[in-house]
Amino acid sequence: MLRATPACETRTSSVTTDEQLMTALYTEHHDVLLSFVRRYVRSPEQAEDVVQETLLRAWRSITKIEPRHVSIRSYLFTIARNVLTDSWRAEQRRPEPLYDNEALAAVPSADDVEAALQGHVIATALERLSSEHREVIQALYFEGLTTAESASRLTIPEGTVKSRAYYAVRNLRAAFEEMGVLR
Repeated sequence: MLRATPACETRTSSVTTDEQLMTALYTEHHDVLLSFVRRYVRSPEQAEDVVQETLLRAWRSITKIEPRHVSIRSYLFTIARNVLTDSWRAEQRRPEPLYDNEALAAVPSADDVEAALQGHVIATALERLSSEHREVIQALYFEGLTTAESASRLTIPEGTVKSRAYYAVRNLRAAFEEMGVLR
């Protein structure tokens, strides 16, 4: 059975302060614990974290053990095993994402998809209009021109702009109903 050196075994020996005790635990057991833990974790950083947590837990509870009956090294291995178990359980609760954040940013959001779909539906409905009606809808609704501005730009009377807008909207409504967008 592995036994630690007497310096760690008894609190009444030369190790008299908590700081000295922690230093002795670290010095005598760190490398062995790290070697043990590296077999069970993926990264060296994670292994170091487990060893640090092990030593911290041991330091917090060192007064609870009777050194004559328990090997410090065995006690540390037990704590390390418990820390590993806690770590594995925590990973199970928080599984690693299966996606890359950059790739996720490139995926269009639901709003982007909805906007693209609406744009396609509107473009399809506009294609069903005559070119005169399409020009009026473009000027009034997409460019935001007034009736007078649209008439001036299209070189037609304002009354014609209003009439074409009325019939264009009516034809768009019929196109949307045919496409199943409106009822």
